[in-house]
Amino acid sequence: MKFRRAKSEDVFEVVKMMADDKLGKLREDFKDPLPDRYYAAFENIKNDNNQELIVLEDAEEQIIGTMQLSFIQYLTYQGGIRAQIEAVRIRKEYRGRGIGEKMFQWAIKRAKERKAHLIQLTTDKKRPDALRFYEKLGFQASHEGMKLHFS
Repeated sequence: MKFRRAKSEDVFEVVKMMADDKLGKLREDFKDPLPDRYYAAFENIKNDNNQELIVLEDAEEQIIGTMQLSFIQYLTYQGGIRAQIEAVRIRKEYRGRGIGEKMFQWAIKRAKERKAHLIQLTTDKKRPDALRFYEKLGFQASHEGMKLHFS
């Protein structure tokens, strides 16, 4: 397996994975061709040194997983950097094989390389299996997150 930064030609497969679950189906607009807004977002991510859209390939160079890492600089923690993991997805036929754990091990290593002092994530309360998985990896529910969605 190989981790690498996503390229423009990967966007279709990444969005396909994001849309391939019960919550993703509700919020993504997956169709062929993809709406241009996905490619515009990809360009913004690619051009931001604090964003990394990562794909995981199998031995045949087929994309089987994805995640986005954001590196957030702030003044607290003496000017620390925190890493944020978002949009972790694995193709259905590859789930249950330990790939998610490998992806998180890679993300943690990458955060340390970027000198982050912590790595964090949010998970939807409608995903209890994901919550148990993250706890198994050592993540702790230390804060209560809140969101305000705009229409």
